[in-house]
Amino acid sequence: MPRLILLRVLRLATLLAGVSVLAFTLVHNSPIDPIQAYIGADVDLTDEQLAKLREQWGLDRSPVEQYLAWAGTLLQGDFGVSTLYKAPVVDVMGTRFGASLALMGVAWTLSGVLGYLLGAVAAMHRGRLADRIISWYSYTLSATPTFWLGIVFLVVFSVWLGWFPVGLAGPHGVPAADVTLTQRLHHFVLPAITLSAIGVANIAMHTREKMTDVLNSDYVAFARARGETDLQIFMNHGFRNSVVPAVTLQFAYFAELFGGSVLAETVFSYPGLGSTLTEAALGGDVPLLLGIVLVSAVFVFTGNLIADVVNAAIDPRIRSGA
Repeated sequence: MPRLILLRVLRLATLLAGVSVLAFTLVHNSPIDPIQAYIGADVDLTDEQLAKLREQWGLDRSPVEQYLAWAGTLLQGDFGVSTLYKAPVVDVMGTRFGASLALMGVAWTLSGVLGYLLGAVAAMHRGRLADRIISWYSYTLSATPTFWLGIVFLVVFSVWLGWFPVGLAGPHGVPAADVTLTQRLHHFVLPAITLSAIGVANIAMHTREKMTDVLNSDYVAFARARGETDLQIFMNHGFRNSVVPAVTLQFAYFAELFGGSVLAETVFSYPGLGSTLTEAALGGDVPLLLGIVLVSAVFVFTGNLIADVVNAAIDPRIRSGA
């Protein structure tokens, strides 16, 4: 166990180092000028003022020196100061992370539970109407971009029907402290449904195929010959053999979940970590951008780690190394 923990820590450290270098390189080579994004397009500064700003922000140094300076402060627990929000990066991420965590948590739970149930129903009724409907839904949603689905939901449910607000996490112009729980939930529904709909499709199709393999096996044929009902076959054979790969896929979905959250939050102007990442990228806010990238890498790595632990707890063959 100590060796396994050490390997995981080393793998995470290597991942964070690689991700930070890649993200810093992409930001440094992007066409967005951080200073111009900070001061705005309508403000004209002299060359002396620009040079002083570049020196103050450390942009007059080489890319390697800039990265090492940022990494040095990061190792001391300092993520830097956001140029867009004029506040420490940790504080900005802290205020936005809760909103994103609630959105991704609900979407992750719905996609896992509903996706598995729909996949199991499709497999148990393979070739029949229920299977065709679920398969059509899954194939269609799997090929649908998150941002496009969000725009469709906005047009239909917000503009045409007027059932839900267009975006944000609360009514426009109302202070966050005065927003009620009912209002928050009202603004929360469409982003959560958008983010979970595609995840449901992926889990459903994967579970359907795995459950079909189980139902076509010899031991299930023997169980049917003994007179077991469909429910007994599902509980005794189907669930046990299909839940492990479903759990693995569900935790591996963390990466897609965060990526989808960025798009969904941007479409709905939802004040979460994903929309903040977009703002940081477009605004040239390097400290905030790198901080969110590192947090997202830890988020995805944690999901994969939990998947390994859960699989080992569910499947004794994994624990024994079989």
